[in-house]
Amino acid sequence: MAGRVEELLDAWGLTPDGPPLPARRATVLPVVGERGPAVLKVGVVEERTEHEALALQRWSGHGAVRLLRADPHRRALLLERLAGPDAADPRAGLWDAAAGELVGAQLAGLHVDPPPQVPRLAAYVAERSAALAALPRDAPLPRRLVEQAVALGRDLVADPGEERLLHTDLHPAHLVAAGPEAPEEWRAVSPKPLAGDPHSEVAPLLWHQWDDVAGDVRGSLRRRFHAAVDAALLDEDRARDWVVVRTVHRALATLGDRELVTRCVAVTKAVQD
Repeated sequence: MAGRVEELLDAWGLTPDGPPLPARRATVLPVVGERGPAVLKVGVVEERTEHEALALQRWSGHGAVRLLRADPHRRALLLERLAGPDAADPRAGLWDAAAGELVGAQLAGLHVDPPPQVPRLAAYVAERSAALAALPRDAPLPRRLVEQAVALGRDLVADPGEERLLHTDLHPAHLVAAGPEAPEEWRAVSPKPLAGDPHSEVAPLLWHQWDDVAGDVRGSLRRRFHAAVDAALLDEDRARDWVVVRTVHRALATLGDRELVTRCVAVTKAVQD
């Protein structure tokens, strides 16, 4: 990774402008180039982020961080530098319904026609539903929930609804304030783009900022859910079905982590009780 970063700094005429920013699966480095302050993002090869540049190009700075340059072969993006903080930062003062309303409103603006190269959500859901159906009965997930998610997933794939460009991982930590010149403007970052049903987008909002729900898990998650559904102009029942499907898929991917599985079960119960 370090070698690629050095190559890109030289090739694109960039100068480091501070220490790397926190990131799990990428190097994110503030830089300065001919277009002023920017951020160089160099990531690992990962299926879900393969089309990040295409999505950012399609959004063209409307609701998402602006893409300045890309090299897909080297998994490199040059992005506008946002001032911050992100919406999960306590300084933003957003939680529960306010966080849900912000995420929902942002999603409504991002749901545009998808580029043809972006993979389809339906194919991913069909694959995950098959994996869920094959789980042994003694797997550490409630069997009733597994069967419900399989049935709902198959129904949603059979009736896919409208197809839009999806962020698929939008939550407050992936919304960053644009800057002092636009203090009320937020930009989405780190998409894992797919093309599919916008109703599938609410679930990540309920998984994250978990410390904020302590003491009132059900109430907090329901407030987030309803605020996001209303702001994004989504059908509540269909959005709820998608929360169950996507959350159980997340549990399937984290079966070795008892705490995360328990959290996923709590999310599905909260939106259905």
